[in-house]
Amino acid sequence: MTLHPSIAAVRLPVRRALSVLAPGDVVVVACSGGADSLALASAAVFEGHKRALRVVGATVDHGLQPGSDAQAERVVAQLAAMGVDETLTARVRVDTGGGTGPEAAAREARYAVLEQVAEHFGARAVLLGHTLDDQAETVLLGLARGSGGRSLQGMRPGFGVFVRPLLGVRRDDTVTACQVEGLDVWDDPHNHDPGYTRVRVRERVLPVLESELGPGVASALARTADRLREDTALLDDLASAALERVRRDVGLDVDVLAAEPPAIRHRVVHRAALDAGAPASELNRDHVLSVDALLTGWRGQKWIDLPGPLRALRRDGILAFERP
Repeated sequence: MTLHPSIAAVRLPVRRALSVLAPGDVVVVACSGGADSLALASAAVFEGHKRALRVVGATVDHGLQPGSDAQAERVVAQLAAMGVDETLTARVRVDTGGGTGPEAAAREARYAVLEQVAEHFGARAVLLGHTLDDQAETVLLGLARGSGGRSLQGMRPGFGVFVRPLLGVRRDDTVTACQVEGLDVWDDPHNHDPGYTRVRVRERVLPVLESELGPGVASALARTADRLREDTALLDDLASAALERVRRDVGLDVDVLAAEPPAIRHRVVHRAALDAGAPASELNRDHVLSVDALLTGWRGQKWIDLPGPLRALRRDGILAFERP
């Protein structure tokens, strides 16, 4: 019997992701009950058991809406029926008062507990169900923020123990795969709440772009992310080497750093400020450019105030970062 194209579209990248694991290894699948993660879990069970892997299904209850505990139990039952070797649910506390927004806070809490799950089981990988459509949304959000190539490169295919096998798979395929396999998909109300910027991008912005510019916009955005990721990795490596060249005991050598191209120089300044204690969430490009002016537009400025709090100042040919 011919395999349905949508099921094949999901299973193939999962097979590739699991091909680096050895028989007996443990892989965790994070599942919310939505189409993306259910399709991922089904593919992981099918492909993982062919490789004699132990597949653990995990769902995280964020407690952000009524009935979330019942939904978590429902997902656990689905995973068990699917044939995972072990299931678990974890309830996390989402700190919505940290200034990062509920989405970011929930993501941080979810990743933290999934790392703990991976450590508990000795898992080699934790699979996440982000798709090509999620990637396109992320790139558009980065473009709207004007935060540069690092933001436009979107989500990484892997980081730490986490792996995103479905970044090249369309959401239509995960939905269809679930329909073909008879999986009952949960439609999270948050996914349709226009109060979330990502929802507006998904339901309003991308459809308009597809309509006005033609089909394939999401795929083009995802390809852009892939190319920028390669470029950013190279620039980061060059900046790391430059940082070692300019580093001195009391700071950074102004003359040597000023001779670097702007793309490298700005990265060195940014990284040095982070190393000195500036919070990554608060340090922005305007800060970096102001510090860069101490190198390339020196007019006797006293210092530049940075979050932390920190001060960047030029003294005796050295760029230093100090606490005020």
